[in-house]
Parts: sequence; C-alpha cells; structure tokens
Amino acid sequence: MRKGWAKIPCFKSSKVTSERVSVLIAARNEEDNIARTIDCILNQDFPKENLELIIVDDHSTDSTAAIVRSYADRGVRLLQLSIGDKLNSYKKYAITKAIEMSTGDIIITTDADCRMGKDWLRTVVQYFETNDSYLVSSPVLYSEEKTHFEELQTLEFMYLIGLGAAGIGNHSPTTCNGANLAYRKSVFFEMDGFNGIDNLASGDDELFLHKVAEKYADKIGFCKSKEAIVYTDAKPDLKSFISQRKRWASKSTKYKNKKVVALGVSIWLFNLALLVSLFAFLFRMPEFNWILLTAFALKIVVEFLFMEPITAFMGRKELLKYVPILSIVHSFYIVYIGIAGNTGKYDWKGRQVN
Repeated sequence: MRKGWAKIPCFKSSKVTSERVSVLIAARNEEDNIARTIDCILNQDFPKENLELIIVDDHSTDSTAAIVRSYADRGVRLLQLSIGDKLNSYKKYAITKAIEMSTGDIIITTDADCRMGKDWLRTVVQYFETNDSYLVSSPVLYSEEKTHFEELQTLEFMYLIGLGAAGIGNHSPTTCNGANLAYRKSVFFEMDGFNGIDNLASGDDELFLHKVAEKYADKIGFCKSKEAIVYTDAKPDLKSFISQRKRWASKSTKYKNKKVVALGVSIWLFNLALLVSLFAFLFRMPEFNWILLTAFALKIVVEFLFMEPITAFMGRKELLKYVPILSIVHSFYIVYIGIAGNTGKYDWKGRQVN
C-alpha cells in the first residue's frame, strides 16, 4: 500500500480550466456550518461563469434552508426535499436530484461542514482535464482539533484516506470519501447512477466508485495536491464517532468485488486474533505471549511506515507519536465496528437507518 501511495505523483495546477462544474451539497440541520462552506466555494479562484453550486436541503428542521436562500442573489441554487420517511438512503436521492437539475459537465460533491482553500476547485478540475479522468478522489483532512481524542481521529482518518489513494495508485480502487469526490455527469448516467446500491443509507462514494471501477478502473485518479485538500471536523465525542463509523462499516459486506470483502474480513479476523492473544496473556497463558508481542510490534511498525509519507504530505507528522496507542486501540475498535456496523440500525442526522 505504501508503494501504491508513492506511485501517485504530486499534482500542481497551472492552467485555466474551461470545464463547467456543478458542486453539490446534501445538507440536513447544518445551520452552524453551511454559510462557512458556501463562502469557501463562492470565493474559489475559478471562473464564476463555469461554477454552479446546488444545495439540497434534506428535511432540515433548523434554519439551513433560510441561510441557503440568502445566497440566491449570488447564484446558489436550493432544492428542498419533501418525501417524508420513505427512503433509507436520503443522501443518494438528494445527490441524484441535484445532478438531474445540474448544468455542469463535472459533478463535485462535498459536505455542508467542509472548508477549502481558494485553489481547491481549480486544482481538482485541472487534474480531471490533464488526466482525462472519469472519477477523481481527492484528500480530506480533519483540522482544528480541540482534544487528544480528535487528534487520534485525525490520524486514523488520514490512514483511511491513504488507503484509498494507495488502492487507486495500485490500479485497484477500493475506497474514497464523498466530502471530496468528483466525476463526469455522463459517467454517472452511464452507470445508471446509484441504481443497485440505493438500498443502503451509506455508499454514495465507495459503492459508486466500485461501479465505475468495474468498467473504467484506469480512468480513476487521486488528486495528490495540498491545494486539493478539503478540511472538515472530527467527531466531538465517542458516541457520535461510533455512530459515524457504524454507518461507514454498514456497506463493507455489500461490495460487488468479493476480493475487497475478503480483504476486509481478513483484516477483521487478524484484529480478532490479536484480541484473543491479549486475553490469553491476561489469563496467564505464557505460550501466547510471543505471538501477541510479535503481532502487535509488526502492526505498529508497518502502520508507522505506511503513515509516515501520508502525514508528511498532509503536514501533520507530529501525529505519528500516536501510532503505537492507535494501533492497539484500533484492534478493539475494528472488531466491535465490524460487528455493529453490519447488524441492526444506527443513528444518522436524527434518523434511524439500516
């Protein structure tokens, strides 16, 4: 995976783009964040005549819609959903409706609590043009952490972003993040949109990536540029963090590519084996000690080696000090989330979904 990350060259934007772009945001009860995100997008160093911003209000009960309407004179378009409690995947429905009304050739999705530098849009679109891409994943980073818990999340999230980039670098795309994802509208319709994956609340990013990868794996890229980074926030407490990760894990067994499912299961089994060895050690079975210590040591070393270039790229190398503790805690978390994310329901934006 480290080799896959290294295969991706750093990208530097240099020219003016001619593509028309539609930036889409599905928002629900985001009155505290949406204005900041809109301002970041409207202040992009990008031709205003080629930029369209569409925000879909997903049954918000706060002032999200009113805030979006206040930007109408600056060209921001608002679409309000009114379908009630009929769906399991409101976000996919929201994105689909926004795409249907969009005028851009390139669709870029982000979230209502994200922030971007002024060169974000130009960099991503120029990467599209330079590489003749059909789908482009770009980096997402947690920032403005307030606690050590949030810093641990930042390191773990960089790990996930790095794995997604490495898979693309190895020409075997597995994961991406919808907070910074772009694709050609023509490809979205060619893939029949989210049809076939619309029964899951999550997966508007990864599952769609897999649909595109089945036919156009060589047309999927990762924009490895600091100017392309989208910044968002870590979860403030353990409850919201667990709920988010359960949602992410809920799609892990639904991938059509069974090799990816097998990889996920093997990772889960490895972490389960670590915990079994740990409990055996605690119950004084010394024959397990060397296995436990060797396995944890290898896990820490390998993850450190993988994370070193990724944290360097993100400008967050100071977080490498957390790798040993995160590697150990991660085993407990992976085993629990692997089970909880694929059984029962979880809360998402005040809804109980499967």
